[in-house]
Amino acid sequence: MKAAVYYVNGGPEVFRFETVDEPSCGPDDVVIDIEAISLEGGDLINREIRPLARIPHIVGYQCAGIVSEVGSRVKDRSIGERVVAVLAWGSHAERVAAPAADTWRVPDSLDLPVAAAVPVAWGTAHECLFHAGALRAGQTVLVHAGAGALGLAAIQLASAAGATVYATASSDERLARLEAYGMSAGINYVTDDFVARVKTLTEGRGVDLIVDSIAGSTLVRGVGALAYGGRIVTVGVSGRDTDRLDPVSLWRGNQSVHGVYFPTRLDMEHERVHAVVDSLLQRVAHGELKVVIDRTFPLDQAHIAHAYVKSRKAFGRVLITP
Repeated sequence: MKAAVYYVNGGPEVFRFETVDEPSCGPDDVVIDIEAISLEGGDLINREIRPLARIPHIVGYQCAGIVSEVGSRVKDRSIGERVVAVLAWGSHAERVAAPAADTWRVPDSLDLPVAAAVPVAWGTAHECLFHAGALRAGQTVLVHAGAGALGLAAIQLASAAGATVYATASSDERLARLEAYGMSAGINYVTDDFVARVKTLTEGRGVDLIVDSIAGSTLVRGVGALAYGGRIVTVGVSGRDTDRLDPVSLWRGNQSVHGVYFPTRLDMEHERVHAVVDSLLQRVAHGELKVVIDRTFPLDQAHIAHAYVKSRKAFGRVLITP
């Protein structure tokens, strides 16, 4: 089969489009003929710095496709079934072996490319807002990087739950587009101080919750935008700067910081988290929630797709297709 592989960590230029061995189906696995690959932020981090599981390595957390082989111990998946899967690695290929327990049936009314973008981004957003963030109706939340896939998911979920949602983005044009998804007010982080703007929007109180996928100086400064007893959920390091939060800064306001990493949540709390994602797929299928796809690249252009995501120009999710 064909795959986008690399032999060393580095920038998008390390990718090679090569023929590799077919995946082997373990007793608890399914083999999926991939139709859509969701390019996740973690895929970029893995390519840049994380040790390779094998050489050549195939990166990728998430994909959707058709089951073509079922492991001997798998009882609830069948050949020909449409599924979306979360993986440790391996999505940037024509086929992949995935743990059957970490797959979901795709509703009949939902297109596979849309389903491919749901579990990680939407599952992470749900965990950040409600399980770690304890968000309730009537509260306020600030979503950083609102135009990204995680941001768009968090805005919609928080708005649907009855929260007032503020979001940051890099331009007024991107912020204007977010209004259709439930954002109450936007903050252009290029031209405005987001802490000062939040204080103005909340009449000095601050927000109850911040969903932060940027970290670094944004996380450090975010404490100043919190209300008394407010929470920050940190879920990414897209900012790549090295500033570190001083926990003493949280004391006076009795505030807290929580970390969320979706793959570990799925592993350690499998039944609960798997059910959450299944519910999210149903809500997307019914039109209650909207998955935004920015653009799609062919697999032999994985390097271009990664560079495009890194440029932060995407509005929503970027897909790759074999």
